[in-house]
Amino acid sequence: MRIHVYGDASVIRAEDVPRPSAGPGEVLLRVAATSFNPSDVGLRRGLLRSVLPVDLPLTLGSEVAGTVVEVGHGVHTLAPGAPVIGRVDSGGTAAEFVTAAADTLVAAPATVPLAHAAAVPVAGLTAWQAVFDHANVTPGQRVLVNGAGGGVGGFAVQLARHAGAHVIATAGPRSAATVRRLGAHQVIDYTTTPLAAALDEPVDAVLNLVALDPQHAAATLLPLLRPGGVAVSATVPIPVPAGSSLTTVQFVARNDTTQLAALVALIDTGAVHLDVTATRPLTDLPAVHVAAESGLIRGKTVLVP
Repeated sequence: MRIHVYGDASVIRAEDVPRPSAGPGEVLLRVAATSFNPSDVGLRRGLLRSVLPVDLPLTLGSEVAGTVVEVGHGVHTLAPGAPVIGRVDSGGTAAEFVTAAADTLVAAPATVPLAHAAAVPVAGLTAWQAVFDHANVTPGQRVLVNGAGGGVGGFAVQLARHAGAHVIATAGPRSAATVRRLGAHQVIDYTTTPLAAALDEPVDAVLNLVALDPQHAAATLLPLLRPGGVAVSATVPIPVPAGSSLTTVQFVARNDTTQLAALVALIDTGAVHLDVTATRPLTDLPAVHVAAESGLIRGKTVLVP
């Protein structure tokens, strides 16, 4: 599934291209599934050109679950037949085959369908780094996950709960039951209830996963924090008033196979569950983009060749 120009979802086209071959340090994967991420919309529209320059035409997709079918020179850690997952920063996972650096892949979870595991790398790593690297969540803390109904939010709720936090989550009516099932102690319906009115005491950390206006984010989220608290945003920067004791962090998740393998282990022990809400054929990718831009995507959608 490729784009030759930036634009609306109609620029995504299914095309036949030569099957790639594994180069040195690479493996060739038969793709079981890729997964949709909201950032894919910005990439397709050309909004990320300044931070993520790409050459066109571009095969979309940045995460994969698949089976190794060929190993390149120098690869000794993987063999044909191995089921793996990974984040492929060069893209190209929305295809039947894709090459990837062997050292960016980890063994797939054994307890979930391989196609479903495509939902893990991007959203899972983003949530992991928000919870552990930037918010440094510890047992007994109160953590607010703002935007818990999305793919990252589902992982963030579970990982904060796993870290021993009291988890408060915002979610709309379509997501509330799932977010509660994933471990949130309190769910706030942001469509009907102001956040400040729903909290009986401040929180230690806010994990913001919503693309708010920065000033609006500061006005609505920072007052929820205790003195010395932290707001971690995976979307917009959140400005802090001069003299405040609060800390804010905006971050872009990095590719980290150690963290990804640890997340796989939590999935296989049952501590983390996948919120795969739809499995669709790869050729439905334009329709998935349209649905996402209309606010109709919840949880994770995986796409199978």
